[in-house]
Amino acid sequence: MVNQIDFNKLNAGDSILHYCILVKNEIKTAKNGRSYLNAEVKDKTATLTARKWDDFEEFIDNAKEGDIIKIKGVAEEYMGVINIKIEAIRKTVEQENVSLSDFLAASERSYDEMIQEFNGVINSIKNKYLNKLVNEMFTGENFEKYTHVPAGKSWHHSYISGLLEHTLEIVKICDLMAVFHKEVKRDLLICGALFHDYGKIRELSFNAAFDYTDVGKLLGHIVIGAMEVEKKIEQIDNFPENLKTELLHLILSHQGKLEFATPVEPKTLEAIILYHADELSAKANAYKYAIKAEEHKNANWTKYLPLANTALYISRDDFN
Repeated sequence: MVNQIDFNKLNAGDSILHYCILVKNEIKTAKNGRSYLNAEVKDKTATLTARKWDDFEEFIDNAKEGDIIKIKGVAEEYMGVINIKIEAIRKTVEQENVSLSDFLAASERSYDEMIQEFNGVINSIKNKYLNKLVNEMFTGENFEKYTHVPAGKSWHHSYISGLLEHTLEIVKICDLMAVFHKEVKRDLLICGALFHDYGKIRELSFNAAFDYTDVGKLLGHIVIGAMEVEKKIEQIDNFPENLKTELLHLILSHQGKLEFATPVEPKTLEAIILYHADELSAKANAYKYAIKAEEHKNANWTKYLPLANTALYISRDDFN
């Protein structure tokens, strides 16, 4: 395990001698016609742009995205964003004691505890068709991917086992709403929560940097998830048609609005609950980590966050 300053704590002028993951490796041309190395590098806390203006040809030819590299340089600030001016950059060698896990952020929750909680959720589903469905869907390689994939590339729960953590949060919110509203079809709603982002096991790659796969870019996780669930339902004898339709509606509508790339807007009680539970979990997590990323600074506000459409206040008061 390497011991170095986290990227999100770098300030302009800091010297850098870091191991990190190479996310992007390309040559660009400046306005004056000069070619330069334009790279993206990441650790557990942030992804930064890094540039080198000379002697980069050998690195370009030999390094590929996903490699662990060592970089020497200086942190610079441009338009409020920290980037790196590279002095030297190279691939690591086998003798260096570093691994990909050193640079991939992971859930702060215990993996074993989350698995135990997830299995408890599955066992709580009483409807025989839905119980059979979840037990057959969450097995083998797909379950291994499901419990390790991040929930997103960068915005929320963007770390190993992020989807598992995100899903368990949503389940708790949905369970609470089912207590408040007895009309809710609890088993249906919980299954919708478990499957709402199932397609991310194929949409996202997470062996090195988090990124979208080709099928993820072409189809998206909503369509992928609905296809996978429907395919499994067709293998279960006498699965009720109305139950299938309402479950698929939960998956297809969970992003709430057409402008958010959801194929259909929520049209059932369970669907509107799932949409808002998903929003609550995602935005609370995203805001929390956006504040964490900058709370080491003296400012009371984060930088402007385009996805939040605002900067966030960093409260430094303890009201306990």
